[in-house]
Amino acid sequence: MARPDHIYQMMLSAKVHKKKCFAVLLDPDKATEGSLEKRIRLANDADVDFFFLGGSLIVKDRLDFCLDFIKNHSSIPTILFPGSPLQINYKADALLFLSLISGRNAELLIGQQVISAPYLYQSRLEVIGTGYMLVEGGVPTTVSYMSHTVPIPADKPEIAMATALAGEMLGLKTLYLDSGSGAQRPVSEEMIWTVSSKVSIPLIVGGGIRQPEIAYQSAQAGADVVVVGNSIEQSPGLIQELSAAIHDCSA
Repeated sequence: MARPDHIYQMMLSAKVHKKKCFAVLLDPDKATEGSLEKRIRLANDADVDFFFLGGSLIVKDRLDFCLDFIKNHSSIPTILFPGSPLQINYKADALLFLSLISGRNAELLIGQQVISAPYLYQSRLEVIGTGYMLVEGGVPTTVSYMSHTVPIPADKPEIAMATALAGEMLGLKTLYLDSGSGAQRPVSEEMIWTVSSKVSIPLIVGGGIRQPEIAYQSAQAGADVVVVGNSIEQSPGLIQELSAAIHDCSA
């Protein structure tokens, strides 16, 4: 089945032309109509590149509501960032097909993907194979607890680099360095640079980014897509500053 690859091509083109992208991460569990309306309006005004939707544990079944609401109020592409096969929804534009390559839990390396693949095959979702790498962020996170995996040590950029290279050589389309929701510290500039300097596919970076300065530094170090979620939930007004900081890194 022919499958669209518009969003991946947007990421790839941005990388080739040294343009930095900003993704706002929305957790459907925490989304209300009022909070969504405000964040979408601010994202539209700030030229945000993508909405990522997902969470490690979705218990309120509001993903469908979120997608409908975004589609009715914005033309920004929506990308699923799923924590499980239950978080697949055909109303999105694309899905990050995650393989937790930093861990040794076979269920999240390939097991859950086998369950999801037939459903994705029947859909028109753009499926973007993504090597997901969890990085130690100072505190235990929901991702590490739910995945039963040990994060890459924050001071071991060479491990992240070798893992990223393996993911690219296995044919994955993107790589995602994440210190997890609620992390005390973001992925270090050294780790981002060490990975980005060796791989040729788009690099997504998120987790623990709370200030525009950190977002700028992450993009400057080599992140092609910078993802921010928690800090925007607390202070939606940061969207404009974060977007400006990230896009200022574009060549």
